Amino acid sequence: MIKIAILIPEQYKLLSVAAILEVFDTANKFQSNNSFEVPYDISLLTLTNYVDAFFKSYKSATIDNQENFELILIPSFTTDDMKNTLELNQAFIPWLIKQYNTGAEIATFCTGAFLLGATGLLDGKAATTHVDACAAFSAAFPAVQLKADKTVTQDGRLFTSGGATSTFHLLLYLLQIHCSKDLAIKTAKIFAIDMDRHNQSYFSSFQPKRHHNDEIVASAQQKIECNYQDVTTIEEMIKDIPSSRRNIARRFKQVIGITPIEYLQQTRIEAAKKLLEQTSQQMTEVIYNSGYNDPKAFRKIFRKTVGMTPSQYRDKFQIR
Repeated sequence: MIKIAILIPEQYKLLSVAAILEVFDTANKFQSNNSFEVPYDISLLTLTNYVDAFFKSYKSATIDNQENFELILIPSFTTDDMKNTLELNQAFIPWLIKQYNTGAEIATFCTGAFLLGATGLLDGKAATTHVDACAAFSAAFPAVQLKADKTVTQDGRLFTSGGATSTFHLLLYLLQIHCSKDLAIKTAKIFAIDMDRHNQSYFSSFQPKRHHNDEIVASAQQKIECNYQDVTTIEEMIKDIPSSRRNIARRFKQVIGITPIEYLQQTRIEAAKKLLEQTSQQMTEVIYNSGYNDPKAFRKIFRKTVGMTPSQYRDKFQIR
């Protein structure tokens, strides 16, 4: 029986913990009903010994009890203020390091990767998180090899998953490792989860940074967003901004995290995605209306950015 600890940190997402418990409870029930040993011994680990009423039926303890675990699971957080969240959960960091050094596996779900990132254990290793949190994660932990498009990563005894339903893909992967593929498949059927989804990039949306105090950069952002369909070069877009192209490019990358050219491409691809989702325009119209003149270049950039072809994206997401 594998001893697992599910962390109940400050500002945890209730749905994330519930999903983890549901999958492991289901696996335990399957094995018990078939007269096999129950594979998982589940405990909830807290900082304060407080556990939500939803989880009163589970064993719980604080991290002070000195118990060692074989698998530790870190759920997603409810907040976007990760700096504050990590401060509130600071006490988990040395505990996680100690558990890892005694042989524990650690798995994170969605933005739970930030807490593992704060331990330094992910430095030099592969990881993923929610697609819309990847920029913040990369900025906070530049030593981590972020795989933003991946649904699940494993690097040694460290596992991470992307956002939302990617939680189930990592849980099924852990079942397959610890128990059997057969048990993972049975559990996947119960939760109606496709086991073969390995990419999450097509779920992302371009959410540029806007809360900053650089007026030059803000002006460049506005010009790109208002004129992405009509111009072919960045120089055309920023010609009226009272600063050199070099200075704008430097400040833009420093503030936003990407270059003006990359910002233009992301803006155009986001526009194309909306057209594919919300209209019945022919593909040539979509290409032209999102600012491209070369269909081959558009398809290449779209596939690289989104992880699938424009036609596949439309088939998957078009509102009918």
